[in-house]
Amino acid sequence: MKTACLFLLAVVLSVSTLLAQSAKRPREYGIRFGVMPTGPLNAITDVPGVRVGQVTLQQGQNVRTGVTVILPHDGNLFQQKVPAAIYIGNGFGKLTGYSQVEELGTLETPIVLTNTLNVPVAADAVIDHTLAQPGNAQVQSLNPVVGETNDGFLNDIRGRHVSKQHVLDALRTARTGPVEEGNVGAGTGTVCFGFKGGIGTASRKLPASLGGYTVGVLVQTNFGGVLQIGGVPVGVELGKYSYREKLDGSCMMVVQTDAPLDARNLKRLAKRAFMGLAQTGGIASNGSGDYVIAVSTAYRIPHETSSNFDEMKLLRNDATSPLFMAAIEATEEAIINSLFMARTLSGHQGHRVEALPVDKVVELLRKAGQIK
Repeated sequence: MKTACLFLLAVVLSVSTLLAQSAKRPREYGIRFGVMPTGPLNAITDVPGVRVGQVTLQQGQNVRTGVTVILPHDGNLFQQKVPAAIYIGNGFGKLTGYSQVEELGTLETPIVLTNTLNVPVAADAVIDHTLAQPGNAQVQSLNPVVGETNDGFLNDIRGRHVSKQHVLDALRTARTGPVEEGNVGAGTGTVCFGFKGGIGTASRKLPASLGGYTVGVLVQTNFGGVLQIGGVPVGVELGKYSYREKLDGSCMMVVQTDAPLDARNLKRLAKRAFMGLAQTGGIASNGSGDYVIAVSTAYRIPHETSSNFDEMKLLRNDATSPLFMAAIEATEEAIINSLFMARTLSGHQGHRVEALPVDKVVELLRKAGQIK
């Protein structure tokens, strides 16, 4: 019986992967977001060194959840920390690790995204992962950063099906290169604007004259509002939007850049990502946990050093505006990517969430002149 169940799970995951591969991102339909060029993959992994790992759980009729992890570099993050900041757009969420990042301006563990009730087990896994790394034998305190959204409509969330091993597997298999989107990882059971949400990613590459820096974004979309794409009120046209239907939820946004920013300017960058969410029609409702975690990979801050001083070259305030625009555009596109790449899914208690009707959306945008 166990072998049969594992075989069925493998089939489900294989079919899910094939469906994800058959979906097309908005740019393949001629839809554009903003004016800045993307990185080669149009993904968070366009930022050099950034790795993403995902474990997807689709089991039986009720389990629709998973884990997504983001690592800024391939070294020992505790020993070689990176500058970071977190912006809270609306705080109805369970993000662990916020206060230390706010206080010290550094990130010392991978970022993990999962569902609401599995935050503690994910944090426990991050602790195991960090303590086990070579060089950390004397570590007695660390700050795991774990974010979440509530996937309880499609997933048996009370079953808490994400295990420590699932998180450790996501960390072990994290890699650079293309990032799978839609019904994967922490986005497996999410709902966005009343349609199937999921994981989405995008990037922007600044021209050499503006520093040549890259900004990459990854989102876990599970929120409501009035969907807009390219300024077109898609949600209204499709008859699905907040206050016409009950749409609520959260969005986790992770921003990575190789621009040399300190925590203060990373907080400013994170605020602009929230503006990207607003451009999609998100409203940060009362029950929404909307967080942006912004990280710079440009330099590392050693855990131990003989010097009392940190010496690094930082970007001046006057040079940050192009990065702000990049974060806005990449966040907007990552959210819409998550919708285009998601597939219709049935789950817990027979609930079903339809995918965004892409053909109808494309026709609406074409009529509005947003697709030539």
